[in-house]
Amino acid sequence: MMNFFMKFFLSFLILPFVVNAGIFAQNSESQKFTFKYKKGDSYKILSTINENVFVNGQLNHKAEILNRISVSVTEANDGSGTHDATFMTSENSTGAFGGIFSYGEDYKSVFVRDAFGKYSISDEYFMPVVRDVPIFPDKEISPGEKWTAEGHEAHDLRRTFGIMIPYKIPFLAEYQYLGIENDNGKSFHKFDVKYTLAYKMDAVLYDFQIVDVPTETEGFSHQTIFWDLEKGYIDHYSEEFQIVMKTSLGNTFVFDGVAHAEVTEFESTSDEKNLAAVIEKIQDLGIKDVSVTRGEKGLTLAIENIQFEPDSDILMATEKAKLNKIAKILNEYPNNDLLVTGHTALRGTTNDRKRLSEQRAQSVADYLIKTKVRDKYHVFTKGMGGDAPIADNNTEEGRIKNRRVEITIMDK
Repeated sequence: MMNFFMKFFLSFLILPFVVNAGIFAQNSESQKFTFKYKKGDSYKILSTINENVFVNGQLNHKAEILNRISVSVTEANDGSGTHDATFMTSENSTGAFGGIFSYGEDYKSVFVRDAFGKYSISDEYFMPVVRDVPIFPDKEISPGEKWTAEGHEAHDLRRTFGIMIPYKIPFLAEYQYLGIENDNGKSFHKFDVKYTLAYKMDAVLYDFQIVDVPTETEGFSHQTIFWDLEKGYIDHYSEEFQIVMKTSLGNTFVFDGVAHAEVTEFESTSDEKNLAAVIEKIQDLGIKDVSVTRGEKGLTLAIENIQFEPDSDILMATEKAKLNKIAKILNEYPNNDLLVTGHTALRGTTNDRKRLSEQRAQSVADYLIKTKVRDKYHVFTKGMGGDAPIADNNTEEGRIKNRRVEITIMDK
């Protein structure tokens, strides 16, 4: 149930929360704030959400959700930009706070955002969820100044309620400019943003029966945004939120939690120069049974015939030594996330192959995190079972190639 109310926040699309509105930063002059999109801009937004989900008054589950958004600005004019974005959401593999994140479903989105923050986006796209936040006035504003602007949330209820276009909930956001504040050694312009949700929709009849759909939605969002004036977009934000949904059949769902997001720049790795450099590094380090390919998501290092203890996900010592060498390559791209994908040969059932490939991918990811190649928020896992062979499963040589783990240095 929680999937339809996951927040997919873009720092440049949405806003942050949680502030002390009573104290304004000193030495702040009035400023005019606008987005400054430029053609060719590429960046990544990473948001984490810790959420409690209640169904009919009972705690259903806790979740740690990670949203990874990669964005390219394909056209720009006077600060307005056309965005080509990919949204990925995942939940950690333990279902509680603290596990590895399995790579989730990708959502594509194309939209225009003008210099003051207003969106133009087709109903074929479900991301981002929060739109028209922040909206800046077309004038200079001073510390302590307040304003309001309309916005809306657009939720994906296709799987849960069969609503095939974004379920839009309008709101009026209240803004306050809090002045300049230093954070992590850098000066940012700080904004307080808050809004409430109160929306009703009629029940839906289908074959003369009432279909279970949301009829009342209430809630709030309180955000704090840290704005990079030079770059012209949000650097990071934090949020507290709650959403209460009542349905036509009398069910009540409550989602409450906190969120944090930050914008990071990443190096594009999937070009001929980097491909050649990685191949040369593999040869210099003497790493056996590893090949490199370019793909849509980035550069992929395929570790063929990776050795685990028999029918298990426990890495052999020789493979840990190999991963230590591969880590030297991965550390040359510290701003890029990693996707670890497990593959098997055609042995056992489909479910067994899928499970084993997921476990082996997680084992490699665990080792990369343990050895501090990345933290858990920048490593994702995926199990493909035997669905993506690269060689003939009818020969032992082919099966060895198909029993592999791939590490992708992600651009998208």
